[in-house]
Amino acid sequence: MTVEMWVQGGLTAVTGIGAALAGRAARRTRRQERRDDFTVIKDALNERIDGLTSEMRQQQEQLTGQGAAIAWLVTDRRSLVSYIRSAKLEPPAPRPIPPRAQPYLEHLDV
Repeated sequence: MTVEMWVQGGLTAVTGIGAALAGRAARRTRRQERRDDFTVIKDALNERIDGLTSEMRQQQEQLTGQGAAIAWLVTDRRSLVSYIRSAKLEPPAPRPIPPRAQPYLEHLDV
């Protein structure tokens, strides 16, 4: 193999690589690649937001159920106390409400 053949082969390889890079540059701009990255990130964030929204709904339903249970317990306790008093008996003294629970029971008129 002569030097000319090596030069010709090298030029062919460089031309092929240059054509591939030029074709890639013509097809996809850097801005398009960034936009695609943004789309991927945005989709991932939207999925996370949807997950957090469903988790928030579940927690809200749980809190609503717990509030209903507390209200029922307070009403049931009052009815038991009134029943004991109607039987001419004295109900036991109520236990003090813990300070941690007081903010949650204010709207129940305890």
